[in-house]
Amino acid sequence: MRFDSAGRRATVACIGAGTVLRTEIVMTPTELLKPPVTARRHAGGLSGLLPGLLPGLLPGLLLSAAIAITAIELGKLALFADHGMSALTLAILIGIILGNSVYPRVAAVSATGVQFSKQNLLRLGIILYGFRLTMQQIGEVGVAGVVIDALVLCSTFGLALFLGVKVLRLERDTAILIGAGSSICGAAAVLATEPVLQARSDQVTVAVSTVVVFGTLAIFLYPLLFQLNLHWQVLDVAPATFGIYIGSTLHEVAQVVAAARSVGEEAANSAVIAKLVRVMMLAPFLIALSAYVARSRRSASTNTPAASGRLAVPWFAFIFIVVVGFNSLALLPPALVGVLIDIDTVLLAMAMAALGLGTRWSAIRQAGTRPLLLAALLFVWLVGGGALINRVVMQC
Repeated sequence: MRFDSAGRRATVACIGAGTVLRTEIVMTPTELLKPPVTARRHAGGLSGLLPGLLPGLLPGLLLSAAIAITAIELGKLALFADHGMSALTLAILIGIILGNSVYPRVAAVSATGVQFSKQNLLRLGIILYGFRLTMQQIGEVGVAGVVIDALVLCSTFGLALFLGVKVLRLERDTAILIGAGSSICGAAAVLATEPVLQARSDQVTVAVSTVVVFGTLAIFLYPLLFQLNLHWQVLDVAPATFGIYIGSTLHEVAQVVAAARSVGEEAANSAVIAKLVRVMMLAPFLIALSAYVARSRRSASTNTPAASGRLAVPWFAFIFIVVVGFNSLALLPPALVGVLIDIDTVLLAMAMAALGLGTRWSAIRQAGTRPLLLAALLFVWLVGGGALINRVVMQC
């Protein structure tokens, strides 16, 4: 490299394979000493990065937030609250309506922020979900309650895999998402499972819709079952015992509250605790699921060399466990924990709204009736098989 007499033009000679290539770059010696533009950008850290990212994210984030806040406010109305329609359920329903009407017109400017809500805010929402739980709640239902929850979860999810994949010939991811929603905690479990599977938006929406349909049906069914149980005595007639049955078999937390309150306050208390213990099993479920998915991909790679068998570790599940443990220490003021829970509700509702915006009616119609049939069979198992599990464990 050499400069001309004015010091303004550098001639660079590259020699290789017997060929000399010359090019001229207008650059002063001082400019040569400066770091590259990309290096300067990274050296500036987030202060240089965020201004460039925010304009692209902001429209989609604002749209997701607007839907989330609307869903949260609607969820407070008696019309929806009494029927167990949570903010998450309402958010995805509103998202689907807008996603198939006005959203395509603004998708070009808001898609980046919507995708950020669906992926990044979802993981943060699952982490903050830990502030709703404590380890002490496990002790409140006792060993029997934990065993019941574990058996219901494992049997329901195993049945979902067998019936969904082997019998109904559904896509594996669809069967897993429906199984997760039925066996753990409804829409929140479906949301948490989606990053592990990298499932499509339409698969997530179908799974959430099954939670809505059969969870809503259960709100009216369980009070009737309580009255029948007073005569048949399949389970202990104590409301607290029936509450554990409700909490261990019903999909959403909001649906558990709605159904159990129709039975009585004592049933509602035990039902919510049993349900929250079941929610705590979400983290180990995700870790086990990620190992299962990785093993399945390794098996597929023998036939498809491009398939990846790498373990997709759900780090947010580990952090979720840490947050539950931290919250169990009661170090934060209750008011601050309440604020964190409210923030978590907004984040999860934004993620659900984003999922709805990315879902098309045509994809749902293409799924057909088989996902609904799988969810119906799982619902029958939760009601009947769940009662059997409760009865056997309580008598041991």
